[in-house]
Amino acid sequence: MNPLNSPLEVGMRTLMLLTASFPQALDVAQLVYLDHLMLHTSEVNGPPSLHPALPAGPGELAMKRGLIEQGLIVLLRAGLAEIEAAPEGLLYRASEEGPGFVDILAAPYADALKDRASWVIAAQAAPGLDVRSATQAITDRWAHDFESRLPASGSDHA
Repeated sequence: MNPLNSPLEVGMRTLMLLTASFPQALDVAQLVYLDHLMLHTSEVNGPPSLHPALPAGPGELAMKRGLIEQGLIVLLRAGLAEIEAAPEGLLYRASEEGPGFVDILAAPYADALKDRASWVIAAQAAPGLDVRSATQAITDRWAHDFESRLPASGSDHA
């Protein structure tokens, strides 16, 4: 079994975000955006990124929603997260046990995730940040980068 991007690994990253935002609840769209930023902080003038930028960036973001939903199921079953129905949709927050569980994780990567999660939550609290618009900006940047790498089309060959 490949642990990279498994429901367990994505669940742990999601728990880092939910713990950093505790007691504020987050929706899946926010978690998708924040997870991306937590791994790629240098894209937004933050600390060094934990994961390298990949040419398949847009595919990574598109797959992330399903992975986060699977990770949330792991957290809910373990009692580390809670779900609530709100007028704007389903929201997730760390349970009372979530922060304690995160505190016992002692690997260097876990420490780096904790630091990035705290940084990302603080950065996203900036007034006027619209997660959906910010996610669209990431996708637009990837599309522009992709188009700029395509060979120029023209009728120079005549």
